[in-house]
Amino acid sequence: MSAARTDRVTSIDFVRGIVMILMAIDHVRVYSGVPAGGPSPGVFFTRWITHFVAPAFLFLAGTSAYLHGRKLGSRGALSKFLLVRGAILILLELTVIRISWTFNFDFRNYMLAGVIWVIGWCMIVLAAAVHLPVRVAGAIGVAIIALHNLIDYAPWPEQPHWFLKFLYYGGGIGPLAILYVLVPWVGVMLAGYGFGLVMELPAERRRAIVLRLGLALTAAFIVLRALDRYGDPHPWRGEPGVLRFLATTKYPASLDFLLMTLGPMFILLALAERWRGKPVEVASTFGRVPLFYYLLHIPVIHLAACLVSLVREGHVNAWLFANHPVLKPDVPPGYTWSLGLLYLVAALVVTVLYFPCRWYARVRAARKSTWLSYI
Repeated sequence: MSAARTDRVTSIDFVRGIVMILMAIDHVRVYSGVPAGGPSPGVFFTRWITHFVAPAFLFLAGTSAYLHGRKLGSRGALSKFLLVRGAILILLELTVIRISWTFNFDFRNYMLAGVIWVIGWCMIVLAAAVHLPVRVAGAIGVAIIALHNLIDYAPWPEQPHWFLKFLYYGGGIGPLAILYVLVPWVGVMLAGYGFGLVMELPAERRRAIVLRLGLALTAAFIVLRALDRYGDPHPWRGEPGVLRFLATTKYPASLDFLLMTLGPMFILLALAERWRGKPVEVASTFGRVPLFYYLLHIPVIHLAACLVSLVREGHVNAWLFANHPVLKPDVPPGYTWSLGLLYLVAALVVTVLYFPCRWYARVRAARKSTWLSYI
């Protein structure tokens, strides 16, 4: 890694922007009281469509790290950047983001290790992996994705050690609730880093490669899921139907889950190479400032939920100030929103967020500050 490059692949920004819009839908759902999936198609697909967020976020973070390294011009500089940014993300998850989710300061009893937490740790691992040949790092990532479900055949510990919870099993460690574990997400980021080599190819060639890859992974998901022998710890044949077929395991993310989500992501990435126009520009604006968007969208959604509660109930429901609604199934009676209201609030939130994101994208592009690159 020596020759510096500054080219920006706009299709990456577009796809990342799309998944961030989907993220807003899911996080509005958290505060709406609508369950994470269910027997009705509307509820099921409201959750299912947001499954594409984390895999795309992690994978494209790895790809962006590779491209940023090309701009920096050395592995050492990239490694330092990833170490610092990873540490910042972990700190933000356990402080700013935690307060945004809950609007309380009950740190002694509750902290969530969510997607920003795991991106931070994956970046720290990637900081070491960048010293390997790019193809080797990418191959290790693919191997982790493909093989990690072998763990399902090992004896499941009744009380996993804290480090095993961090690596794969998840769960509580004191006040820390680990939702996103290191494996297989570190494999997704490493694979994304290796994928950076593809994104440097001429546009038409990379488009053809990415499209074939997307179709192949999607087909692999259908075949592997249909066989129902490996790739997900929860078989679906006992409950036949399209919804059960698509109900793959996210925590921890199974091979089937990753094939189901990454395959279509690659197809969209390939198609987006030729797309232009205002909708592409708007989505790409979010994709250029992903962390800034993330830090803003949770408190904005939380405030929106408080306003909806005030209008519907005449007061702001105390449930909105409890520890993370995503882990609190005891939704107050009569509180749950309709899907129409959920999507309306999500659309309004995304519209509001566009203007500060556009401003920040322009500021960061104009100032070229080292510190601004971390947010």
